[in-house]
Amino acid sequence: MLGVMTTQQALREAEERGLDLVEVNPKAAPPVCKILDFGKFKYEEKKRAREAKRKQTVVEVKELKLRPKTDDHDLDVKLRAARRFIESGNKVKFTVRFRGREIAHPQRAQMQLDWLREKADDLATVEQPPTMEARAMSLILAPRPQVLHKLATDRAKERQAKRDRGEPDTGHDEPEEADDHLDDDDDDDDDDDDAEGTDE
Repeated sequence: MLGVMTTQQALREAEERGLDLVEVNPKAAPPVCKILDFGKFKYEEKKRAREAKRKQTVVEVKELKLRPKTDDHDLDVKLRAARRFIESGNKVKFTVRFRGREIAHPQRAQMQLDWLREKADDLATVEQPPTMEARAMSLILAPRPQVLHKLATDRAKERQAKRDRGEPDTGHDEPEEADDHLDDDDDDDDDDDDAEGTDE
């Protein structure tokens, strides 16, 4: 603490020490300044911002597609995938798509979505209840706070274990990929597949 002084005096003090004069609170009366190495200050600031960003939990929305005629076994597969995504801290959007006359039986889609919601109730809360969007009905589930808290704790332990082993901590968690077969149409129609000719 050098006390109150003129700008010229403060600049002279900084110059004598080979440092910079940085204004840290311009709204104070008089304004508050620090004499420091500005390059080092900016580096530390960036480091703190990186650390804060690394500790953030990024929530993605994973979509799982169904059809009204999706059978029970396939529903079980999609439920397992949804639980895995929720445990990883992601939201899950179930979309039941209707084709042709299937739109006349929305209660079948409602039953499927209600069953999925009940089976994931221990991990997730309903962010958006089953809603019709054109020719599809969607339900969005979000992880419960305790799931996110457990995930943050586990990731912190994992980072600490890496540091203890002397491994570099990149701060990036591997994103969980959806299995290709989870987002298929559950039907044998080829009308929505890309038709590509091949030379034989």
